[in-house]
Amino acid sequence: MNPIPWAYSDTVKDHFFNPRNFLKDGEDFKADGTGIVGSPACGDVMLFAVAIDPATKRISACRWRTFGCASAIASTSMLSCMTLEDGGMTLERAKRVKPEEIIERLGGLPDRKYHCSVLGHQALAQAVEQYEKNHAQ
Repeated sequence: MNPIPWAYSDTVKDHFFNPRNFLKDGEDFKADGTGIVGSPACGDVMLFAVAIDPATKRISACRWRTFGCASAIASTSMLSCMTLEDGGMTLERAKRVKPEEIIERLGGLPDRKYHCSVLGHQALAQAVEQYEKNHAQ
């Protein structure tokens, strides 16, 4: 039997079938900021939660949940990896992540799936903004 052809990059496939930093049922993750974007009526909904090291203002941990297609799940998984690289992304950098960066790291997405990466960067920015609002000096 021939498998169904996969229309996405191997990286998308890997992050879809082996998501990183996924928030598991019952997991006790202490988030310093949370962003939720999307609409159940439209399809994709993303939750992105971050823990922040107060001394360095870097993301020290993150968890996410995405209800949506393979592109949405892979985009959020890749974004979570990006935020934790090199000792954690700074808050300033996290607010400037662009959808194209996520797509590039995934090895591309079909044009009709561009919105999946947009939701991810919006959820991250919202999580950081919530942290900053709650920890304003």
